[in-house]
Amino acid sequence: MPAHAGGIRPGDGPPPPPGVVTWAAAADPVGVSLPDTGYRLIVRTSVAGRDLRIRLSNAFGDRPLTLDGVYAGLRARGAALVPGSNRPLTFGGARGVTVPAGHCVWSDPLPGTVPAGTDLAVSLHTRDASGPATGHLVALQTSYTAHGDHTAEDSGANWTRTTGSWWYLDAVSVRPAAPATGAVVALGDSLTDGERSTTDLDHRWPDYLARRLATAGTPVRGVANEGISGNRVLADGTGQSALHRLDRDVLSLPGVRTVFLFEGVNDLKAHTGVTAGDLIDGYRAVVRRAHAAGRCVAAATIAPFKGTPEWDPAAESARRAVNRYIRTSGAFDAVTDFDRVLRDPRDPERIRAAFDSGDHLHPDDRAMRALADAVHLPDLDCPG
Repeated sequence: MPAHAGGIRPGDGPPPPPGVVTWAAAADPVGVSLPDTGYRLIVRTSVAGRDLRIRLSNAFGDRPLTLDGVYAGLRARGAALVPGSNRPLTFGGARGVTVPAGHCVWSDPLPGTVPAGTDLAVSLHTRDASGPATGHLVALQTSYTAHGDHTAEDSGANWTRTTGSWWYLDAVSVRPAAPATGAVVALGDSLTDGERSTTDLDHRWPDYLARRLATAGTPVRGVANEGISGNRVLADGTGQSALHRLDRDVLSLPGVRTVFLFEGVNDLKAHTGVTAGDLIDGYRAVVRRAHAAGRCVAAATIAPFKGTPEWDPAAESARRAVNRYIRTSGAFDAVTDFDRVLRDPRDPERIRAAFDSGDHLHPDDRAMRALADAVHLPDLDCPG
């Protein structure tokens, strides 16, 4: 019988489980739930550890979500798993779980160790799911679906369809060998979500950051990508605003040392009357809430976007004013100048041609790596 989880609303319930987040994706609506459907979701770990847990989200559901088969294993190739690695997850000792509408729930710990930088396959089955589904729409990662419950199978033979979204899963945590290990959460929009980076290669800038941290010897090793394409700091739209989702997507994750804020271009592009002062007030609210929760906040300057249909001199003036505040105000625990990394020295209102994915806004793979390389890693180990 599935456990009827008391499922918490992140930020309002008990503290997160022991450990450190090793992967996460911002929750948003992904469409309609399908009955008798299996999902084999491929996610990449950032920090190694034991006692793996996953978090399942029904944040945008309007009815309870029951998952009657939940497994985790290591991906070999495609939908096939490393033989013997696929094991059942439990929830309060039960093999299944019912997550109330608007809530999420963590699994029990799974004994054993999960390596860093590996493809984890989380397999889920829903027998009678319906209504709005929660997940992450733009995964830039191929996952797999099946008709019926094939979650216990190592083989990928029955996982014949693909999906470009992550369904129901929004976080994975582990207990690292070093107790002082922490994590950084990248809070942002499509530039953090990885739009226009290469699918299935983990070329988002937080992925490159995770690779740097893996060999840097710093206490911060975990990386969570909480970017949503089209996201804004102040207003809901494509996903809930950064202010609206801060507790659920960031502060409720285990082991978070630092919030890395790289967001604001969509507030300016929307032409809804948002001023530099409005956006700065939004940043101040993020800092105030994160500091109150014992986390530090690093910020990145807003990237140039001249050449897009939404650019105009007023938006550019606001961008420059906001960037001046980020660089000079001292409001943040650390600052990384992504604007300086990306801008064309001959035309600083534009992204440089060598880094432009083609739409004059989103960085290409090479630029994603340059952004990650610009982060001063000791800044992420903020003492609080």
